[in-house]
Amino acid sequence: MSHKENFSQSGEEQERIKHWMGSEAGKEAFALIHKNYHYNKAGMRDYPEVHILSSPYANGFAVTFEPPLTEETFSNLFFAFGVRILDMGYYRVSLDRRMVEEAEMVRTVEKQYLKPAVRPDPSLKMDQLFGNISVEKVMLDNKPAFLKVLVTVYSDRLYLNAKPFDTFMEKLFTLDTQDGQDSI
Repeated sequence: MSHKENFSQSGEEQERIKHWMGSEAGKEAFALIHKNYHYNKAGMRDYPEVHILSSPYANGFAVTFEPPLTEETFSNLFFAFGVRILDMGYYRVSLDRRMVEEAEMVRTVEKQYLKPAVRPDPSLKMDQLFGNISVEKVMLDNKPAFLKVLVTVYSDRLYLNAKPFDTFMEKLFTLDTQDGQDSI
């Protein structure tokens, strides 16, 4: 069995996610993932485990679903990562769900695919920002497994060089408020 469908978030759901991002629970979840990402880079490990994905043209991270994450936090992070990426000048190309039966289990992958906004002047090189970005929430038999954020750069002469992945990570984990003083 294999099934793929597009889905959308209501305006109410989008507002709920934005509210969660500004709440203590949201700030703590972002701070925890950010800290554990840096721990992994330094050769240390903490929970939830954050795995670093690195290659010449694609970089990212995956967060294993384990305590102290809850199913609600896991789902909120999936959508919150999308909100933060939209805030960086991206637009969402798709939001879909794919279900595949694999050896006595069902793998469900919800995916957001985001691209940088295109400049209208064809005489200039296009700014790819950080590259194309996918955010995936993977569940096995309807139980959370991991979240993955992957940034893939364009290696085309029509595009400016991508901004550094480390800069992407800092922007993803920084929550700007009206006064610009709050970060997570």
